Amino acid sequence: MYKRLLFASFLAAGVAALAATPAKAQMACGERTAIIAKLGKDYGEVRRGGGLAGSSAVFELWASETTGTWTILRTGTDGKSCVMAVGDGWQDELSALIPSGDPA
Repeated sequence: MYKRLLFASFLAAGVAALAATPAKAQMACGERTAIIAKLGKDYGEVRRGGGLAGSSAVFELWASETTGTWTILRTGTDGKSCVMAVGDGWQDELSALIPSGDPA
């Protein structure tokens, strides 16, 4: 539960940072196959997971242990994919980020 809450906090922070980014980042949309090819070729990212957002979109997380980069990709029912957030410092295991001891 704590890991999920921590991940949601990181995701919210990434989305907030994206909202403050110029229009360039907001227009990172295109065909899914082209975007994932670029994520793999340029950053070494592979799909780490994903899920449905209601019946209107699929969200996927792409990341690379080698480069440490990560990308959240949204694909709508129209087939259009958009990069929603990006970052670096990716770790597959969150235990290094979770403080030990009593959280209070």
